[in-house]
Amino acid sequence: MFRESDLLLAIETSCDDTCAAVVRGDGTLLSNVVARQAIHEEYVGVVPELASREHQRLLLPTVRMSLEEAGVGLDDLSAVAATRGPGLIGCLLVGLSAAKGLALSRGLPFVGVNHIEGHLAAICAEQEWEAPFVGLVASGGHTELMYVPEWGEYQLLGATRDDAAGEAFDKVAKLLGLGFPGGPIVDRYAQQGNPKAIAFPRAWLKKDGPFDFSFSGLKTAVKYHLEDVGFFDEAAPSSEEPATSDPDRDAFLADVCASFQAAVIDVLVGKLELACKETKTNRVLLCGGVACNGALREAAGDMARSLGGELGVPSPRLCQDNAGMIGMAALSRLRAGETDPLSLPAVANLDELVLTSPFAGA
Repeated sequence: MFRESDLLLAIETSCDDTCAAVVRGDGTLLSNVVARQAIHEEYVGVVPELASREHQRLLLPTVRMSLEEAGVGLDDLSAVAATRGPGLIGCLLVGLSAAKGLALSRGLPFVGVNHIEGHLAAICAEQEWEAPFVGLVASGGHTELMYVPEWGEYQLLGATRDDAAGEAFDKVAKLLGLGFPGGPIVDRYAQQGNPKAIAFPRAWLKKDGPFDFSFSGLKTAVKYHLEDVGFFDEAAPSSEEPATSDPDRDAFLADVCASFQAAVIDVLVGKLELACKETKTNRVLLCGGVACNGALREAAGDMARSLGGELGVPSPRLCQDNAGMIGMAALSRLRAGETDPLSLPAVANLDELVLTSPFAGA
């Protein structure tokens, strides 16, 4: 049985952040180190092969730093956990292999964690969050709408059919020449713009997928709008110029970002509200990197309160990929005496976590 004083080392390498954390058995997060891979900024997107190589370079120093911040050593550990999927297969293999090797060499129990469950469990590092609730996991690689009647039981209501919400932010930022990652940059510009300046479409998919998402068409609509106004015909400003060197251009970018962001948020919150009504649940959990968006947090909170419920959102450091959330998800299994064999494979597309929703045909 995993005791409250026991220590767990958690590793997360599903995409382009190299992460390690130490979690105590009582749920206290003793350290949570994230090493950002800046190399992808040059390519305005994540390059899987480069991400895998960077994980190989960064993982051991990141684990070492996590142990140092927690004030513990390898001999103090009682268990090891790592993300097994979903994610980029090469990246997953780096973290999973390291965790298995450490568990084998030290004779420690090992747990493989679903990345999506990790995002849902992140809030438990900061507060008690009771089920039932509807959870929205929105990030650069995922947009899943979940119903959680109780912790450990997950029903998939809907998911994206093409681009994830965060991916759409990244692609629009790339179209606008704003850099990578796109979410924080678009959010920053949107705060200065008019969300009603441009009537971008909302894909509701009411007939055949009331809880599913689609953002590819929205991204294309932004591209067509930029072509119509001749945006691509204009010379892009030099990277050496300050961002505010052209007030007219900045005002245009702000309106595009605000209008695009409003379209994404309307759909995310609209689907959340529908899910709450169908499941008769008024508690909403928002997680994943896109949950850092201030306008989304405000809109989701207003919606939850309008139903007489409440919104739960982890702090930004726990919304983005991190090993602390993987540790929180692993704790519940360790406490129940559950572990995984070292033969557990990494899986890029992992659907073992979720169940078919009874509302799928609604």
